[in-house]
Amino acid sequence: MINQKRSSIIKVLMFGTGLDVKGGVTSVEKLIINNAQSQLRIKHVATIGQGSAVHNVLLFCKAIQSLVMTILRRDVDIIHIHFSERGSTLRKSILIFIAALFHQSIILHAHGATYQEFYARLPQFGQNILASLFRKCRMIVLSKSWKEYYSHELSLDGSRISVLYNPVDLPSNMPYREGRKHLKFIFLGRIGKRGGALDMAQSLMSFPKQDKGAFDLINAFAVLSEVDRHDVELIMAGNGDLAAANQLIADLDLTDKITVLDWLDPEQRDKLLATADAFILPSYNEGLPMSMLESMAWGLPVIVTPVGGIPEVIIDRQNGLLVEPGIQDQLVEAMQSLIRDESLRLSLGAAGRNSVKDLNIHNYMESLFDLYASAIQKK
Repeated sequence: MINQKRSSIIKVLMFGTGLDVKGGVTSVEKLIINNAQSQLRIKHVATIGQGSAVHNVLLFCKAIQSLVMTILRRDVDIIHIHFSERGSTLRKSILIFIAALFHQSIILHAHGATYQEFYARLPQFGQNILASLFRKCRMIVLSKSWKEYYSHELSLDGSRISVLYNPVDLPSNMPYREGRKHLKFIFLGRIGKRGGALDMAQSLMSFPKQDKGAFDLINAFAVLSEVDRHDVELIMAGNGDLAAANQLIADLDLTDKITVLDWLDPEQRDKLLATADAFILPSYNEGLPMSMLESMAWGLPVIVTPVGGIPEVIIDRQNGLLVEPGIQDQLVEAMQSLIRDESLRLSLGAAGRNSVKDLNIHNYMESLFDLYASAIQKK
């Protein structure tokens, strides 16, 4: 434990997505804000939100103003910046530059699932500028593999990079799932590929797209035998190209077996997790998905892919099932295993919940407080 007086207040200025934005980053931000100890005073400032491009430009200008005014008032100890790839990196680079001019302590919190591809496609001068700015900060990353990436590819000091796996809020009571005759599989996340606002610049530069494998899942579900499909339904909830998903489901004559819902608020999500029997996320790229961790906290067996930080949490057939992204046969086989074998479903679900107990939000906030205190001491 860092020798920081717990009676003193650490003042944190946090920049990230608006709390009305749908996504895993927002979930992490809300967990941190809602569970901050009394020794932390966190002021959250949105750099992007729901709305038009003009609205978001104005929102970012207000964020810059808030940064400068808070520094001038000497009302901040730590600047905590959540970032991902594409436009998020551009916006946060401006904030880093301004904060560094005032010699502030800066912690970057990396969330980008496709950051390797994004950074590799930047021109050399862009990579140099970005690496130079990042060296002025400490970093939080979501896994050991992400720490290795940032320290190696951007030549960052590994001692200034901390691994904090995403936190979860563990429910106290688990639903009774034994003996269920009709099963409910769920998918939570973006449906379709996410390219971002910079897709408009594709003629100048190719930007990576994030794909959580939603359409792969629909096609794999269609390959299940009629006997297997008879005993299970699939609920898909998220934002993105819902119309295309519904069209594919109709084309495959699965409208009575697959339901597509819009993004769920936390209360709706927890109700769905409580009634579900398994979680599936066949992503092509990830940081460390909150939806997977939340499902494990609810005791659900998970079918996921070994991308991003997932292999550091999931061991195949011990606390989940791993399938390679885009390999339909593996995804079908994994679903069949959970449909046909109740003992496997229950054992994987129990092991998964046990795996994320140490990731509970209370432990996370202790680690985060120590990280803040350490940065202040070393400054």
